[in-house]
Amino acid sequence: MWLVGLLVLPLLGGLFPLLAAPGTARAASGCSGRPAKTVAFSTGELRVYKTRAHACAVTVAKKPGKRRTMSVTLQARGGRAVSDKGSYTKMAGPVTVNALNRCVRATGAIGKKSVSTGWILC
Repeated sequence: MWLVGLLVLPLLGGLFPLLAAPGTARAASGCSGRPAKTVAFSTGELRVYKTRAHACAVTVAKKPGKRRTMSVTLQARGGRAVSDKGSYTKMAGPVTVNALNRCVRATGAIGKKSVSTGWILC
């Protein structure tokens, strides 16, 4: 009987990734939700994701590996800006704000290069 349990357990473990919520993107970004806006710049990309009630943003390096200053800032209209700044190799963030029925703006920077979205998701 215990042998059957040893055979069934790995099979059930393989099903759990299939049971994840559909329409979510968490792979390389760390953000849940659907991709809402991607803005490319010379050293990377600023990616904004949206769920029903929240917005999330990350800045991703075009060429990961070398440690350098990166930052990402996200602000819902009428709220405080949330940011993550530091010395990273691949990505700054994720940062999340409550954005139910509110516009957001995001800014991302890698080194001296930066990009901003302006007010989006209105």
